[in-house]
Amino acid sequence: MAVRYYTDDCSYRLPQKRLTARWLREVAEAEGYVLGDVNYIFCSAARLLEMNRRYLGHDYFTDVITFDYSDRRGTRIVSGDIFIDVETVADNARRYGATRLCEMRRVVVHGVLHLCGQGDKTPRTNRQMHRKEDKYLKFWDEKLPAGS
Repeated sequence: MAVRYYTDDCSYRLPQKRLTARWLREVAEAEGYVLGDVNYIFCSAARLLEMNRRYLGHDYFTDVITFDYSDRRGTRIVSGDIFIDVETVADNARRYGATRLCEMRRVVVHGVLHLCGQGDKTPRTNRQMHRKEDKYLKFWDEKLPAGS
């Protein structure tokens, strides 16, 4: 079971990949799950827009799309593909006054939280998602060694 990182139609490189994978395993455990095989695919806005139209029927840009392949038959192992639009993440970082890396970590953990069953389609579940993202970003800042 592994966290893997790929690119599609962009050249983004996530820093601290091993530490990020460890962090994501701890997030899944805190949510009551075990992290299985999770693939992060960093891509362009055009690529994710095409996927959003094709697979979800949505005609708008988004920062992340999560495809959940978890086997829910009695296991607590979560697996999936998480596609991240690096251009929209950078735009959102500027919009919200965050660093690009902090916003990228927010989107990275957002995908895992979806795999763990957290929704974001209603105002209530969206607020829950943001609280959890904030909690796990704080965990990154406080618990993980700087520069690791």
